Amino acid sequence: MRQYLSQLSEHGTDRITVADAAAWATLPAAADPRWWAYRLSVARGFAAWLHTFDESVQVPPAGLIRSGPRRSTPYLYSDDEIVALLDAAGRLRHRLKSATYQTLLGLLAVTGMRVGEAIGVDRADFDAAQGLLTVRAGKFGKARLLPLQPSTVTAVNGYLRDRDRLCPVGASDALLVSVYRNRLRYNTVWRVVHKLLTDAGLTAGSPSRRRIHDLRH
Repeated sequence: MRQYLSQLSEHGTDRITVADAAAWATLPAAADPRWWAYRLSVARGFAAWLHTFDESVQVPPAGLIRSGPRRSTPYLYSDDEIVALLDAAGRLRHRLKSATYQTLLGLLAVTGMRVGEAIGVDRADFDAAQGLLTVRAGKFGKARLLPLQPSTVTAVNGYLRDRDRLCPVGASDALLVSVYRNRLRYNTVWRVVHKLLTDAGLTAGSPSRRRIHDLRH
Protein backbone atom coordinates (compact mmCIF):
# COMPACT_ATOMS: atom_id res chain seq x y z
CA MET A 1 0.00 0.00 0.00
CA ARG A 2 2.88 2.35 0.78
CA GLN A 3 4.36 1.64 -2.64
CA TYR A 4 1.05 2.40 -4.32
CA LEU A 5 0.60 5.67 -2.42
CA SER A 6 4.16 6.66 -3.29
CA GLN A 7 3.43 6.00 -6.96
CA LEU A 8 0.32 8.19 -6.83
CA SER A 9 2.26 10.96 -5.09
CA GLU A 10 5.20 10.85 -7.50
CA HIS A 11 2.89 11.18 -10.50
CA GLY A 12 0.74 13.84 -8.90
CA THR A 13 -2.35 11.67 -9.37
CA ASP A 14 -5.40 13.27 -7.78
CA ARG A 15 -7.95 10.72 -9.00
CA ILE A 16 -7.48 6.96 -9.31
CA THR A 17 -8.28 5.42 -12.69
CA VAL A 18 -8.38 1.80 -13.77
CA ALA A 19 -5.53 2.40 -16.22
CA ASP A 20 -3.28 3.90 -13.52
CA ALA A 21 -4.05 1.08 -11.07
CA ALA A 22 -3.34 -1.58 -13.70
CA ALA A 23 -0.10 0.12 -14.79
CA TRP A 24 1.18 0.09 -11.21
CA ALA A 25 -0.04 -3.45 -10.50
CA THR A 26 1.82 -4.96 -13.47
CA LEU A 27 5.22 -3.89 -12.15
CA PRO A 28 7.82 -5.24 -12.40
CA ALA A 29 7.19 -6.41 -15.95
CA ALA A 30 8.91 -9.78 -15.41
CA ALA A 31 6.91 -10.68 -12.27
CA ASP A 32 4.54 -13.61 -11.95
CA PRO A 33 0.92 -12.76 -12.88
CA ARG A 34 -0.10 -13.94 -9.43
CA TRP A 35 2.00 -11.11 -7.97
CA TRP A 36 0.36 -8.63 -10.35
CA ALA A 37 -3.07 -9.85 -9.28
CA TYR A 38 -2.13 -9.41 -5.62
CA ARG A 39 -0.89 -5.86 -6.22
CA LEU A 40 -4.06 -5.02 -8.12
CA SER A 41 -6.15 -6.32 -5.23
CA VAL A 42 -4.42 -3.81 -2.98
CA ALA A 43 -5.14 -0.96 -5.39
CA ARG A 44 -8.69 -2.18 -5.89
CA GLY A 45 -9.41 -2.28 -2.17
CA PHE A 46 -8.09 1.26 -1.71
CA ALA A 47 -10.04 2.53 -4.72
CA ALA A 48 -13.24 0.89 -3.45
CA TRP A 49 -12.83 2.65 -0.11
CA LEU A 50 -12.20 6.03 -1.78
CA HIS A 51 -15.17 5.50 -4.09
CA THR A 52 -17.51 5.65 -1.09
CA PHE A 53 -16.45 9.30 -0.66
CA ASP A 54 -15.82 10.25 -4.29
CA GLU A 55 -17.80 8.58 -7.08
CA SER A 56 -15.32 9.81 -9.68
CA VAL A 57 -12.74 7.32 -8.36
CA GLN A 58 -12.61 4.32 -10.68
CA VAL A 59 -12.56 0.86 -9.07
CA PRO A 60 -10.64 -1.78 -11.07
CA PRO A 61 -12.98 -4.69 -11.89
CA ALA A 62 -12.40 -8.05 -10.24
CA GLY A 63 -10.56 -10.49 -12.48
CA LEU A 64 -8.87 -7.76 -14.53
CA ILE A 65 -5.61 -9.67 -14.13
CA ARG A 66 -5.84 -13.44 -14.32
CA SER A 67 -3.73 -15.18 -11.70
CA GLY A 68 -4.63 -18.82 -12.31
CA PRO A 69 -3.84 -21.16 -15.21
CA ARG A 70 -5.52 -20.28 -18.49
CA ARG A 71 -7.90 -22.88 -19.86
CA SER A 72 -7.70 -23.95 -23.45
CA THR A 73 -10.52 -22.63 -25.60
CA PRO A 74 -12.67 -25.67 -26.47
CA TYR A 75 -13.05 -26.66 -30.09
CA LEU A 76 -16.71 -27.00 -31.05
CA TYR A 77 -17.16 -30.03 -33.28
CA SER A 78 -19.72 -29.72 -36.05
CA ASP A 79 -22.25 -32.50 -36.66
CA ASP A 80 -20.36 -33.50 -39.81
CA GLU A 81 -17.08 -33.75 -37.91
CA ILE A 82 -18.64 -35.97 -35.24
CA VAL A 83 -20.06 -38.22 -37.96
CA ALA A 84 -16.61 -38.38 -39.61
CA LEU A 85 -15.08 -39.35 -36.27
CA LEU A 86 -17.66 -42.09 -35.71
CA ASP A 87 -17.09 -43.37 -39.26
CA ALA A 88 -13.34 -43.53 -38.57
CA ALA A 89 -14.03 -45.53 -35.41
CA GLY A 90 -16.21 -47.86 -37.46
CA ARG A 91 -13.18 -48.68 -39.63
CA LEU A 92 -11.05 -49.95 -36.74
CA ARG A 93 -9.93 -53.52 -37.45
CA HIS A 94 -11.24 -55.30 -34.37
CA ARG A 95 -15.05 -55.39 -34.29
CA LEU A 96 -15.29 -54.99 -30.49
CA LYS A 97 -12.80 -52.13 -30.51
CA SER A 98 -14.75 -50.44 -33.29
CA ALA A 99 -18.05 -50.78 -31.45
CA THR A 100 -16.54 -49.63 -28.14
CA TYR A 101 -15.04 -46.45 -29.55
CA GLN A 102 -18.13 -45.57 -31.55
CA THR A 103 -20.16 -45.90 -28.35
CA LEU A 104 -17.63 -43.96 -26.28
CA LEU A 105 -17.49 -41.07 -28.75
CA GLY A 106 -21.25 -41.03 -29.10
CA LEU A 107 -21.78 -40.90 -25.33
CA LEU A 108 -19.25 -38.11 -24.92
CA ALA A 109 -20.94 -36.07 -27.63
CA VAL A 110 -24.51 -36.45 -26.36
CA THR A 111 -24.13 -36.53 -22.56
CA GLY A 112 -21.34 -34.07 -21.77
CA MET A 113 -19.47 -36.68 -19.73
CA ARG A 114 -15.75 -36.38 -19.16
CA VAL A 115 -13.58 -39.15 -20.60
CA GLY A 116 -12.65 -40.43 -17.14
CA GLU A 117 -16.33 -40.58 -16.18
CA ALA A 118 -17.30 -42.47 -19.33
CA ILE A 119 -14.66 -45.16 -18.92
CA GLY A 120 -15.50 -45.42 -15.21
CA VAL A 121 -19.18 -46.24 -15.78
CA ASP A 122 -20.21 -49.83 -15.06
CA ARG A 123 -22.71 -51.83 -17.03
CA ALA A 124 -25.02 -51.83 -13.99
CA ASP A 125 -25.06 -48.00 -14.13
CA PHE A 126 -26.99 -48.10 -17.41
CA ASP A 127 -30.76 -48.23 -16.89
CA ALA A 128 -32.32 -48.83 -20.29
CA ALA A 129 -35.88 -48.91 -18.95
CA GLN A 130 -35.59 -45.48 -17.37
CA GLY A 131 -33.23 -44.07 -19.98
CA LEU A 132 -30.66 -43.10 -17.35
CA LEU A 133 -26.92 -43.41 -16.91
CA THR A 134 -25.43 -43.05 -13.43
CA VAL A 135 -22.01 -41.44 -13.08
CA ARG A 136 -20.78 -42.50 -9.65
CA ALA A 137 -17.28 -41.04 -9.67
CA GLY A 138 -17.61 -37.60 -11.21
CA LYS A 139 -15.55 -34.50 -10.56
CA PHE A 140 -14.77 -34.02 -6.86
CA GLY A 141 -16.21 -37.49 -6.26
CA LYS A 142 -19.79 -36.39 -6.90
CA ALA A 143 -22.37 -38.70 -8.46
CA ARG A 144 -25.10 -37.64 -10.88
CA LEU A 145 -27.79 -39.02 -13.18
CA LEU A 146 -27.68 -38.41 -16.93
CA PRO A 147 -30.96 -38.67 -18.89
CA LEU A 148 -30.52 -40.30 -22.28
CA GLN A 149 -32.41 -39.77 -25.51
CA PRO A 150 -34.23 -42.89 -26.79
CA SER A 151 -31.82 -43.04 -29.74
CA THR A 152 -28.88 -43.14 -27.32
CA VAL A 153 -30.50 -45.94 -25.29
CA THR A 154 -30.98 -47.89 -28.53
CA ALA A 155 -27.33 -47.37 -29.50
CA VAL A 156 -26.02 -48.49 -26.09
CA ASN A 157 -28.28 -51.55 -26.10
CA GLY A 158 -26.93 -52.43 -29.55
CA TYR A 159 -23.38 -52.10 -28.29
CA LEU A 160 -24.09 -54.38 -25.32
CA ARG A 161 -25.53 -57.04 -27.63
CA ASP A 162 -22.39 -56.86 -29.78
CA ARG A 163 -20.21 -56.97 -26.70
CA ASP A 164 -21.97 -60.05 -25.31
CA ARG A 165 -21.60 -61.79 -28.66
CA LEU A 166 -17.93 -60.90 -29.11
CA CYS A 167 -16.82 -61.61 -25.54
CA PRO A 168 -19.51 -63.70 -23.86
CA VAL A 169 -17.51 -64.60 -20.75
CA GLY A 170 -14.91 -63.04 -18.49
CA ALA A 171 -15.56 -59.40 -19.42
CA SER A 172 -15.10 -56.52 -17.00
CA ASP A 173 -18.01 -54.96 -15.12
CA ALA A 174 -17.30 -51.78 -17.09
CA LEU A 175 -19.85 -50.61 -19.63
CA LEU A 176 -17.13 -49.99 -22.21
CA VAL A 177 -14.45 -52.67 -22.58
CA SER A 178 -11.24 -53.13 -24.52
CA VAL A 179 -10.43 -56.03 -26.83
CA TYR A 180 -8.82 -57.66 -23.78
CA ARG A 181 -12.20 -57.50 -21.98
CA ASN A 182 -10.87 -54.94 -19.50
CA ARG A 183 -11.94 -51.42 -18.60
CA LEU A 184 -10.55 -48.82 -20.99
CA ARG A 185 -7.46 -46.90 -19.90
CA TYR A 186 -7.34 -43.14 -20.35
CA ASN A 187 -3.90 -43.10 -22.03
CA THR A 188 -5.00 -45.76 -24.49
CA VAL A 189 -8.20 -43.88 -25.26
CA TRP A 190 -6.21 -40.71 -25.94
CA ARG A 191 -3.89 -42.50 -28.39
CA VAL A 192 -6.72 -44.21 -30.25
CA VAL A 193 -8.83 -41.06 -30.54
CA HIS A 194 -5.82 -39.06 -31.74
CA LYS A 195 -5.43 -41.62 -34.53
CA LEU A 196 -9.15 -41.42 -35.31
CA LEU A 197 -8.89 -37.63 -35.57
CA THR A 198 -6.13 -38.09 -38.14
CA ASP A 199 -8.05 -40.78 -40.03
CA ALA A 200 -11.11 -38.52 -40.11
CA GLY A 201 -9.08 -35.61 -41.48
CA LEU A 202 -9.44 -33.67 -38.22
CA THR A 203 -5.80 -33.69 -37.14
CA ALA A 204 -5.11 -31.35 -34.26
CA GLY A 205 -3.56 -28.06 -35.30
CA SER A 206 -3.39 -24.33 -34.75
CA PRO A 207 -5.29 -22.18 -34.01
CA SER A 208 -7.98 -24.61 -32.80
CA ARG A 209 -6.55 -27.75 -31.26
CA ARG A 210 -9.09 -30.54 -31.40
CA ARG A 211 -9.19 -32.67 -28.26
CA ILE A 212 -11.36 -35.59 -27.15
CA HIS A 213 -12.33 -33.55 -24.08
CA ASP A 214 -13.93 -30.94 -26.34
CA LEU A 215 -16.66 -33.37 -27.39
CA ARG A 216 -18.45 -32.59 -24.12
CA HIS A 217 -18.90 -29.00 -25.30
